[in-house]
Amino acid sequence: MAMLDPPIRLKERVERAVALGIARLSGRVPVRLSGEPPVTADGQTLDPHVQLVRALRRKRNPHGLCEPTPEIGRARFRRESLLFGGPRTEVGSVGDLEIPGPGGPLRVRHYAPQFASPRPITVYLHGGGFVIGDLETHDAACRILCRDADVHVLSVDYRLAPEHPFPAALEDAHAALRWARANAAELGGDSARVALGGDSAGGNLTAVVSRLTGADEAPFAQLLIYPATDSTTVRPSAAMFGEGYFLSPADRAGFNHHYLHGTGVGVEDWRVSPLLAPDLSGLPPALVVSAGFDMLRDEGEAYAEALRAAGNTVRTMRVSAHGHGFLHMTGVSPAARRAMIDVAREWRALLDGIPG
Repeated sequence: MAMLDPPIRLKERVERAVALGIARLSGRVPVRLSGEPPVTADGQTLDPHVQLVRALRRKRNPHGLCEPTPEIGRARFRRESLLFGGPRTEVGSVGDLEIPGPGGPLRVRHYAPQFASPRPITVYLHGGGFVIGDLETHDAACRILCRDADVHVLSVDYRLAPEHPFPAALEDAHAALRWARANAAELGGDSARVALGGDSAGGNLTAVVSRLTGADEAPFAQLLIYPATDSTTVRPSAAMFGEGYFLSPADRAGFNHHYLHGTGVGVEDWRVSPLLAPDLSGLPPALVVSAGFDMLRDEGEAYAEALRAAGNTVRTMRVSAHGHGFLHMTGVSPAARRAMIDVAREWRALLDGIPG
């Protein structure tokens, strides 16, 4: 089924024009318009365009990411993602379909690269704290990943909390991975190279599924973009960047509440905090991407070190001038777009370097 564009209201057209205007600003103009001096911390300087978006967003939106209700948070997140995603990145083809899932049909979106010969497949799990996010919020990032990594991308609209708490998202992620492997040839992909990836909560799901699967079901590789790996420990980056950088401790607490409420599972469970897993050996090769101004930076990098210490193949990449959610900023920050392209190319380099 072909993907249809939703109708765009006049207000949204104006907002998109403003967002594109931000991207065209150069030099120190975005910093001056933000009304504050350049934001520096921990030896890093925040991207000027992101600094302006950060200032505008603080004035317009005082609510947390899933406040005042998950439904309102989802709509706001979708709107902001479409607003900041920028012009559409063209790929070979895009289509929506349904696949079998443990809780009923799962919506997925297939992004195919331009050339027809079999390419690796990346099953992609969106971020959003297990509560918000969908196929639309991550369309821009999946398109860049498809084009610049030259891979098929299968984006998964897994079940969200609080309607579907833990472990629904995990079950859906695992089901999507199995389906992609079984149907790789029909997608035009390489059944021997079906990988798993995601950002934030999607990175968490990727890490957990990669450990839950046996050798015959494990993904070919794992892409972890600013993953949430440990909800039990407050690290320095959480203290430095917990307020004003698109994700806060209150957001995280709200997400975990919705995800785990009534399940009897706590944040100390390794399926919620994979850094606490007793054994991280024998896992698929990983690319772990962190953001300099992200409260999750240190735990993501700690997870990369733990994987490496356990004998796994690990590549790391820090996008130092950006915060949590930089993959949603590709339309307002040229540097964020370049960073996402770099992530895609580094991902393909990892895939190509894995022995057959």
